[in-house]
Amino acid sequence: MTILVAGGAGYIGSHTVKELVREGFDVLVLDNFSSGRPELIGAVPFVQADLLDRDALRRVFREHGIGAVLHFASLIQVGESYADPRKYYTHNLTTSLNLFDAMLQAGTKALIFSSTAAVYGEPVETPIPEDHPTRPANPYGRAKLMVEDILRDYERAHGLRSISLRYFNAAGAALDGTTGECHEPETHLVPNILLSILGKRPRLKVFGGDFPTPDGTALRDYIHVTDLAAAHVLALKSLLAGGPGDVINLGTETGHSVLEVIRTAETVTGRAVPYDLAPRRQGDVAVLLASKTKAEKALGWKTDLSTLETIVGSAWAWHRKTA
Repeated sequence: MTILVAGGAGYIGSHTVKELVREGFDVLVLDNFSSGRPELIGAVPFVQADLLDRDALRRVFREHGIGAVLHFASLIQVGESYADPRKYYTHNLTTSLNLFDAMLQAGTKALIFSSTAAVYGEPVETPIPEDHPTRPANPYGRAKLMVEDILRDYERAHGLRSISLRYFNAAGAALDGTTGECHEPETHLVPNILLSILGKRPRLKVFGGDFPTPDGTALRDYIHVTDLAAAHVLALKSLLAGGPGDVINLGTETGHSVLEVIRTAETVTGRAVPYDLAPRRQGDVAVLLASKTKAEKALGWKTDLSTLETIVGSAWAWHRKTA
């Protein structure tokens, strides 16, 4: 049985591919390489194809005996989703429907879906539990929630079991230095801090210094990308063992402020971080933390690598090598 990883040459996808291979799975990556990078998957077999190409999808499933799918392929920039919602509904919703239809035609009925905490919108409690109201505030989050709803209907009507994993701020790099974060444009805090230190990006902008938090900057839940990858493998094993479909948060329940991340980066690198305070962005909230209770109980998941020092230290090693 082959495991298909859609978007497997991207940041989180490539780390998950590493974990799947380490666990002995036969893996095939499908990626259009619009943002993913072939070098991140090494010698793992891949097919260059787009999820909008229904014929190519059918061919992949027909020729490779796909037993389960991990679906990472999506656009991820919240601001861009405001500006161009059509693009996001096409590339995050239509592509998912194409993938699910190809799965059903091939009789493949196990899926791990890379979802997002953006489905919750403005939190009414923290850490956010899975039964928190879902009121996404942007087209990116709305498209992801639509996919989750579709998957519930597909399980009821067609037997396609899925686990949707909702997570917050993936960060860090593989501890062996072989994979890391390399988006273009880069919108995530940790790489932008480190690239600013290296002179590869302009001075960092800290959006909002007047939040009701201890230091005035936003608190977020940072998870090491390898811990995230491990959760996807655990979820896959659960489905393959006959476990039920589900929706599960992936978080640490521990918040770190923007300034705390900056101070950690200065300690790890021994260099000052050049930054300026800027106004809050539309939709930014003070605190976003995910409950980890369900992930621990349902999957036996642990967040051993998700300390700020390990996250920043591993990312620093990666960016020094690749910047």
